[in-house]
Amino acid sequence: MNHFHNSRLTMRKPAVNTRLLCAALVLLAAAGLSACGGKEKKAGQALASVNGEEITVLQLNEELQRANVPAVQQDAASKQLLESLIDRQLLQNEAVKDKIDRDPKVVQAVERAKALIVAQAYMQKRIGVIAKPAAAEVEDYFNKNPQYFSQRKQFDMRELIIASADMKDDLKKAMDAAKTLEEVAAWLDANNVKYVRTQLSRTSADLAPELSSKLAGMPKGQLFIIREGDRTLLISLADIKDTPVTLAQAAPQIEQFLFNKKNKEAADAELKRLRASAKIEYLNKTDKPAAASASASASAAVAASVPVAPAAPVAESSDVNARGVAGLK
Repeated sequence: MNHFHNSRLTMRKPAVNTRLLCAALVLLAAAGLSACGGKEKKAGQALASVNGEEITVLQLNEELQRANVPAVQQDAASKQLLESLIDRQLLQNEAVKDKIDRDPKVVQAVERAKALIVAQAYMQKRIGVIAKPAAAEVEDYFNKNPQYFSQRKQFDMRELIIASADMKDDLKKAMDAAKTLEEVAAWLDANNVKYVRTQLSRTSADLAPELSSKLAGMPKGQLFIIREGDRTLLISLADIKDTPVTLAQAAPQIEQFLFNKKNKEAADAELKRLRASAKIEYLNKTDKPAAASASASASAAVAASVPVAPAAPVAESSDVNARGVAGLK
């Protein structure tokens, strides 16, 4: 049995309600701004008034733009969004009454949101509009990476998830001696050890090249272990299938991947330029990063404003390679 020690299985976290988060940020920002002075007349034709506070056409148009509502649905969406703006204004008014806008944590959150927005706006202006990859670039990437496309493989796996606290010597010996996942499951049942049985499938397009090669070379039924904090996963390679995709099928994903890559490279270059011309002092010497990681977050300022592909055609990060089988997520 293969043991992958010190590996970490990265699990998906529950998705955050993006619209709710955006609404909360706008609420906090508005509350923070209102604390800076008296009421200011908002630009644009008023559509509604909430306890004297106007909601304008400009606000509604911005909400429509952010929601990316198709033209044929804008009339119905406008009514819903106007009600949402009214609800938001009511919450903001109550927040100001309760002086929540003066809470140090809220003030800090507002300042952080403001800094991010300004930084993103600058980066977008500086970088400008990045041209989409040409068809020749997309085809070249497709041809140079057959393992992700024309020679793509799918790995079907079964796993038992066990609490790491239950990984006693007798269980380890049982795992080492077992030839199948079912033998281990039977031992767990006989010894009243709790576990969860799951299955997953990943393709060579999802995994680092080294990992794909390792899995492709394994015989069916091969067992291996992944340690992840308070959980231990015993995985069995159930099957390997050829699942090729054509250039036509892969083109949109490759195009988005290459487009994102160009955006990141442009952002990295701009951050490198700014760092080179700035005087940066670390008052606590232990906070000073190594030269290699000094600009690790170079593209963070535009990350939120650049569309991300559903899945990158290739996992190029050195972190993915380092995680080994933990790249199965």
